[in-house]
Amino acid sequence: MRALFLVNFVLCILLPFSATAQTTKSHGIAIHGEPGYPADFTHFNYVNPDAPKGGEIRIASEGTFDSFNPYIIKGVPGPGFTPESLLVSSADEAASAYGLIAKSLEWPEDRSWVTFTLRPEARWHDGVPITVDDVIFSWETIRNDAGPYVKNYYAILKEVEKVGDNQVKFTSGEPGNREFPIRAGSLPIFAKHYWENKDFSKSTLEPPLGSGPYKVTDFEAGRYVVQERVKDYWGKDLPVNKGQDNFDKIKTTYYHDDDVIKLAIKSGEIDYRNERSSSAWAQDYDVPAINKGWLKKESIPHKRPQGIQGFFYNTRRDIFKDPKVRKAIGYVYDFEWSNKNLSFGLLTRTTNYFGNSELSSTGIPKGRELEILEKYRGKVPDSLFTETFHVPTSDGSGWPRHNYRKAFELLAEAGWVVKDLKLVNEKTGEQMSFEMLVSSKGMERTILPFVTSLSKLGIDARIRLVDRSQYINRIRDFDYDIVIIKLSASITPGTEQRGFWTSETADKKGSGNFAGIKDPVIDELVEAIANADDREELVATVRALDRVLLWGFYVIPQFHTEDDRVLYWDKFSRPNVTPWRGTSTSYWWFDSDKEAALMASMAKNELTQEAKTTDNDEKPVAESPATNEPFFDPLIVDTFLNNFEKLGLNPETIKDLFTFQIFADPNAFFKKDNWRPYALGISLLIIVRWFIRRRRRNRGQI
Repeated sequence: MRALFLVNFVLCILLPFSATAQTTKSHGIAIHGEPGYPADFTHFNYVNPDAPKGGEIRIASEGTFDSFNPYIIKGVPGPGFTPESLLVSSADEAASAYGLIAKSLEWPEDRSWVTFTLRPEARWHDGVPITVDDVIFSWETIRNDAGPYVKNYYAILKEVEKVGDNQVKFTSGEPGNREFPIRAGSLPIFAKHYWENKDFSKSTLEPPLGSGPYKVTDFEAGRYVVQERVKDYWGKDLPVNKGQDNFDKIKTTYYHDDDVIKLAIKSGEIDYRNERSSSAWAQDYDVPAINKGWLKKESIPHKRPQGIQGFFYNTRRDIFKDPKVRKAIGYVYDFEWSNKNLSFGLLTRTTNYFGNSELSSTGIPKGRELEILEKYRGKVPDSLFTETFHVPTSDGSGWPRHNYRKAFELLAEAGWVVKDLKLVNEKTGEQMSFEMLVSSKGMERTILPFVTSLSKLGIDARIRLVDRSQYINRIRDFDYDIVIIKLSASITPGTEQRGFWTSETADKKGSGNFAGIKDPVIDELVEAIANADDREELVATVRALDRVLLWGFYVIPQFHTEDDRVLYWDKFSRPNVTPWRGTSTSYWWFDSDKEAALMASMAKNELTQEAKTTDNDEKPVAESPATNEPFFDPLIVDTFLNNFEKLGLNPETIKDLFTFQIFADPNAFFKKDNWRPYALGISLLIIVRWFIRRRRRNRGQI
């Protein structure tokens, strides 16, 4: 009896300590291993903690916006909704996060739950404290009113409860999922007292109450948004924020056409641009401002995973259900010709879903990856085990005869034959026909050679150009045959992969499963990724998924770049260290000394030009003080072109009238062989102006 008492006594003492030993309390967390920054870190290594605050940066965005809520599927969101999260990740680690609204977090060994302790100093912009009630309200709002992709992303959060005045506990719907604490910590926190009497599911042009370093102070729907730094921002001195968010003002201007954005950066209308077009990078920026060093043009290397950009088949369409058809069409895409003739050889062909990282599959499967795939023999192509996957290549001549022959063979196996120079279904007699959905002229020009090549096979392929708003809505509704999508990749993939590839999301409008994939093998691999116990298991499983996706031919991979190509006016500075994820203006700052030098150089140049004009007794050419660009305001050009297009006319006929330096160098302009369309455009402008003035005169307005 006494011995039993002693045993119970010892157990009563040891069990609490055992339970305590099984939990971890920390300032941060990593999915695998330990976070790289210690509890007493003062700032991230890739920022300048002494960066000065001040100045303005003006950036551009293509398209329009009619909402400030990016978490729902209604409307086209613009910048301005600034909720923060409990944790924030670092840009130089694979998968670590540190406290932002949360001061600390605690979790058990199996990560079945996580408790966050909130910072008492955290405040909304109206001064009201951020509370546990806000966190619970945010979880309920996401669960009930957010769009499908956002809902799915946070579906792992099974329960949220208040366990103290400033403590909130999240319970996982998937015990053992190592990503769960970071996923819970990434939940955007909304102000309950602001939203509780509003309908979150509806789009809004009222900038919502936030808690971040910026808030909207001015905007015009579809045109621009001005955000100003919150001077008394509660989190400005936190280690995770030091050296970041340095501009006093950020202005985002919307343009309907990317060519006008190029004009805007060259004319000094905007300050910064990330150039995505290799052809534009190679030939559109030979301007005085760059030659004189006023406008900087730099390639900044990065090491982030590339993800995949490509032509996504909508396998919900009957025409694309057969993988042989999908594979055949891939043989027609001539990347080598397009890269050489349209992109000056500056692009790299994408060959994986997780390229530029250790996650991409190579060669034939082996080791742990092979072990994972073995149980799916008979459910995946046999060639997956014996052949290295290769995207079709050509000699760049523009006539890949071997590829066309291979495409015809595959199409014949799938039941398609050529009759009267048309590729038709041998059972129905209907011609193969589909559309490629795009939202910009630049994208249209890029894929036009592909469409031309498809026509050589008797395929009726067309390009459907729509405005940005319609484009977004059609993608949300899966209303397309083929669409170009760029999916970013994480260095540590997790449950977010469900939204891209699984059967569960294939028919959920607004999800990221653009190809409509429904494959039990892929479903299982995605779940295995989410539950990988260590980095080695994660890498092997992601490689297996990558390989199965490639052999499913759901996407025709396009290309990527291995650097960030940026243009910016020389009045900014940035840290010497670039994180592997790449540069970001969040770490840049306004440099008053550089701006003074820039203004002085421009003023000196203007005086020199005036002196030359006086000496030569010539009439000065029309130029802007900065770049010798046309004196048209890019906003006026953009508005004009947009209205011109609404009339059913082709704005390309006159666009170069504005973007070409006709006023800076008229002799060069009229040496162009295609000057006649410009003359037609000028004549049309004169006629329209005369017609408008006549109508006004008849109405007595002038």
